[in-house]
Amino acid sequence: MADHFEKIQKLPDPIVGCPNFRRVPGYKVYCCGQPTIAGFEAALAKVTGTAYPKEGKIIWFNLRQEPNVYVNGEPICARPPNKIGEYAELGNVTRDSAKADEEEFVKVCEGRAKENGGKLKFVDINKAEKEVEVKELVTLSSVIEGLKAKFPGLVHMRIPVCNSAAPLESDFDILVKTLVGSNINTPVIINDQVGLSRATTGCVAACLFKEFQISASFEGLVETVPGVNLDLLKMDRYKMDPTKDALFRGEFEVIKELVAELKDEGAKSECDKVIDKNGPAKSGGTGIKQLRENIAESKLSYEIMDDAAQVFLKSKIMDNIHKYFFLIAFTAYIREAAEVAKSAGTDEEKAKNGLTGGKISTPADQLKLTKSFVQYMEEHAGLRNIVEEGKGKLQWERDIPAEALANLESLAATDFKANLGKIIHDIYQTAHTMFSDMPQGDHKKRAKYRFASKTLMRILPANLKGEVEGLIEKKTITLDLYEILGQCTWGQKKEV
Repeated sequence: MADHFEKIQKLPDPIVGCPNFRRVPGYKVYCCGQPTIAGFEAALAKVTGTAYPKEGKIIWFNLRQEPNVYVNGEPICARPPNKIGEYAELGNVTRDSAKADEEEFVKVCEGRAKENGGKLKFVDINKAEKEVEVKELVTLSSVIEGLKAKFPGLVHMRIPVCNSAAPLESDFDILVKTLVGSNINTPVIINDQVGLSRATTGCVAACLFKEFQISASFEGLVETVPGVNLDLLKMDRYKMDPTKDALFRGEFEVIKELVAELKDEGAKSECDKVIDKNGPAKSGGTGIKQLRENIAESKLSYEIMDDAAQVFLKSKIMDNIHKYFFLIAFTAYIREAAEVAKSAGTDEEKAKNGLTGGKISTPADQLKLTKSFVQYMEEHAGLRNIVEEGKGKLQWERDIPAEALANLESLAATDFKANLGKIIHDIYQTAHTMFSDMPQGDHKKRAKYRFASKTLMRILPANLKGEVEGLIEKKTITLDLYEILGQCTWGQKKEV
């Protein structure tokens, strides 16, 4: 499948060949989609500019699960037929398996082109078939090696992650291990196919590592400077707009349990600040995906979906809560590591980098972490159970007020047919009150209509309910207000 497609670019000021390239405000961390060969070079030139040496260290993470090859400089990936044009959730993919798949993929492409007179057939995200004469066919690994001629300090690391749920604990460790030894000003670039969810998640983790470097290297040093208000430098003092809905603030029940277990409210605040910086302009960032608020937006969409779509979306919402949970846990791990680096060094480190007052200010490229994230999670093993048991703790359906439900049930029980007009009126009056928090528009109309359909079904007299349920099961009708009304009115006459 071709990686690039029409309207892939979502952001202003594009770099040709590198979709949705942007810098996270306040960090030397960059995010993008899969570049063309020319796009790779353009992005690296943009990152180094005139100030950073082209031979200096540049770390590039690729978070894709799909193997890539380049045909005439354009990226093409291997996908199962049922994943064309969809998010590629490919299961347990490792760096080694991705590289092996890539080597096999290029052989398959070479063979197919040879059998087709030097032309390669492929599809775009819309499954439309394309064909191109193959002038050059190389693996992603070969492209990276070629770039090192101009950028010899380039480090390319693949960490294949899925789209919705959190990266594995070991994935966080691979990212940290790769970043250890870098400077605060070392550019870090992270890509997926388009520059959306996976790349944004990786950028949040990379920015948190930069925060570790800043805290461990400079905070103790700054404390020695008279007159500096240290509170202004504290990331964990970040406060979100209190007028935002609780879900948009990330105040899910499972997250509250996490914060209580960590005994560190600053971890969530710091993580939220970094997530906002990686989000779109409305939250202070330059990106596309708002990892926290996207959960709340999906939850609002859930209310208007049909049953089949709800099953899929519910799974995605729970996956994204799982990801948010682990990003906060990773933040707590990073904060703990920073405190250890500042306060608990060896005698040699204290002699070399010690400050008045007993703290240590180790240069960023010399910082080490005393434990891995996997080890941290082993020490806090209860967190794994909390997230598995709690990520689904959401109110998936709005509760109808007891008084309103009692009124409707009374009307239905007294004389359903005679009271049907009143019943429909009262259902919609109740819906108007229940969904008053939603903005006017199609979303609100669909939410109220869906509520009306389900509520009418709920209060149907037993004989009618059994009849309608049977027709729905046979797929003669659907759980739709007008179809249910039709069966309860003219449908009865038709049967007579």
